Amino acid sequence: HAAGFGTNANATKYLNQDFEALRRQCLSGGTLFSDPSFPAAPESLGFKELGPSSYKTRGIVWKRPGELCSKPEFIVGGATRTDICQGALGDCWLLAAIASLTLNEDVLARVVPAGQSFGDSYAGIFHFQFWQFGEWVDVVIDDRLPVKDGKLVFVHSAEGNEFWSALLEKAYAKVNGCYEALSGGSTSEGFEDFTGGIAESYELSKAPSNMFQIIQKALEAGALLGCSIDITSASDSEAVTRQKLVKGHAYSLTGATEVNYRGRKEKLVRMRNPWGQVEWTGAWSDGSSEWNNISSERPNASAEDGEFWMSFSDFLSHYSRIEICTLTPDAITSDSVKHWAVTNHDGTWRRGSTAGGCRNNAYTFWMNPQYVIKLDEEDDDPDDNEVGCSFVVGLIQKNRRRLRKAGEDMHTIGFAIYEASQRDVHLDKNFFLTHAQKARSETFVNLREVCTRFKLPPGEYLVVPSTFEPNKDGDFCLRVFSEKQTETLYCQKASLNIFFLNCASSCFQETVSDSEVDSGFRGMFVKLAGADMEISAAELTTILNKIIAKRTDIKTDGFSLETCRIMVNLMDDNGNGKLGLGEFATLWKKIQRYLGIYKKNDMDNSGTMSTPELRLALKEAGFTLNNTIFQLLVARYAETDMTLDFDNFVACLMRLEMMFRVFKKLDPHHSGFIELDFVQVCHTITYFEYFVIEI
Repeated sequence: HAAGFGTNANATKYLNQDFEALRRQCLSGGTLFSDPSFPAAPESLGFKELGPSSYKTRGIVWKRPGELCSKPEFIVGGATRTDICQGALGDCWLLAAIASLTLNEDVLARVVPAGQSFGDSYAGIFHFQFWQFGEWVDVVIDDRLPVKDGKLVFVHSAEGNEFWSALLEKAYAKVNGCYEALSGGSTSEGFEDFTGGIAESYELSKAPSNMFQIIQKALEAGALLGCSIDITSASDSEAVTRQKLVKGHAYSLTGATEVNYRGRKEKLVRMRNPWGQVEWTGAWSDGSSEWNNISSERPNASAEDGEFWMSFSDFLSHYSRIEICTLTPDAITSDSVKHWAVTNHDGTWRRGSTAGGCRNNAYTFWMNPQYVIKLDEEDDDPDDNEVGCSFVVGLIQKNRRRLRKAGEDMHTIGFAIYEASQRDVHLDKNFFLTHAQKARSETFVNLREVCTRFKLPPGEYLVVPSTFEPNKDGDFCLRVFSEKQTETLYCQKASLNIFFLNCASSCFQETVSDSEVDSGFRGMFVKLAGADMEISAAELTTILNKIIAKRTDIKTDGFSLETCRIMVNLMDDNGNGKLGLGEFATLWKKIQRYLGIYKKNDMDNSGTMSTPELRLALKEAGFTLNNTIFQLLVARYAETDMTLDFDNFVACLMRLEMMFRVFKKLDPHHSGFIELDFVQVCHTITYFEYFVIEI
């Protein structure tokens, strides 16, 4: 971003709301801020379980902190883990992340900007900063909070007069559409949105032998750590075990130490329950007898505050998973903390064009977006016998929580990695039918992100992100963290002018002169053209539809007058708006060629062309298009079942050829770029209607 725009230091203003300007405006007018973009209204609470007709929302009113206590505070004595007690919302995953956030003042300061209080500058407005899919956003809220029976409905502090955590939760709810959108999730989501880092997950049943050291190094490096216990049935959710651990519930891991216990070293980990209560009652719990037999300094372990210690061996046997998020992924495996390089790409899956599904869908998998990673240097890792380049790939699906109101949820996503054979060419299905994947995401999951660490030899690799099923619309962000500097390219978008460069000379057939037309065709033309010996767009429409109606092997609902006008404009060399003998012969030859391509690529003999068949047909016709342009073509020409009939196929090719002709005319030096004055822009828009072209 230019001038750091979208970075934490220069965050994008969410919904264009400027915190400082709005606060000044309220202070000068003597009013308290009321946020029109996230109102104190039912729609901000939720849509189903927290919807307007739900019993859970009955009696909820919105109040400012000053209406709940006499001396509200933003933060008292610094942000601490006990400031975060869960309310009536299933967002323990988020609160576990917030609790970990309080352990690192630098990270916290990025999310909770300084200079906010209920003092002289108070105007009922606060702001927080979150990382969202590649950039930081500054989110403004008012301080009206949901209250029931005089108490905050959602997150609250143990003291009752400290409000930073409740306000942060509200800002995060705003970014995700409403409070209910935060129900259920993975702690790594919160971790990443508070750090811009990347989260890795370890199954504790198969934890590496150095897991305790990994945890210690991660904590020392300021990483955020979350843990959970799997549930085996729906009734298990938030079920409390005999030793007071909660299943299906997100905890944060906040400390790891070793103590001298009965002449040996005992590894301990400190856990935090976001509820602010319900603590482990086994060995090393608050007040347990084990604490009486240690010779080293005793950690604090007494208050009923949701935080407790347990042995590392008990941790491994009781918990199912740990998630570790850090800005420097190598910090958990290396003694020295080094910043890894990171690249970020935004992409889209669109039904019929770029949503090809996973490798099981051999017919469409190749249509997914493709990215090339270039790994040049091996790791600086003398203690590791495995030579190679370490990198972490994270695939995030965007804005799925916001779509819950519309009845949608997370897609199941993953990615495959291949050795790249060509750098900036979108590889077709033949490549994937003949090449095995080199690596892949650990699994396809219906979480916001799938993230996997790899070590591969230096070289170029192709990453193909996809949904599990084809034809699922979605937006995504692909990130690559690497120990060494890497180059990541989006295939067919590596150069800005590639859309125009990939038009083969076969697109532009040689014209047929009047003298080259044989007598049989000349006789047919005389009958069709009439007295003026020329064919207008209206006459061409009638001619083509009479001919095409006799064919049973291709489906069509007839050529429209608009399509025939495009054909006439494309072939009309003398500019009179009609086709002479040679011009009509050239067009006829072109249509015959397009018919041959259509038939050849209609592999299932359906009489129509599916969108995967279309992409292959366009390539055979001489047009190699990037995903953006292909998506636009599908949106413009495909039916709802993602097929094209013959007239739409011809219309698509004719319009493409027209576009290329105009571009080549405006680029006499074949540079691949054009500059237009205002008059040229006006003329060009006429030709390029229906298209948005990125130059």
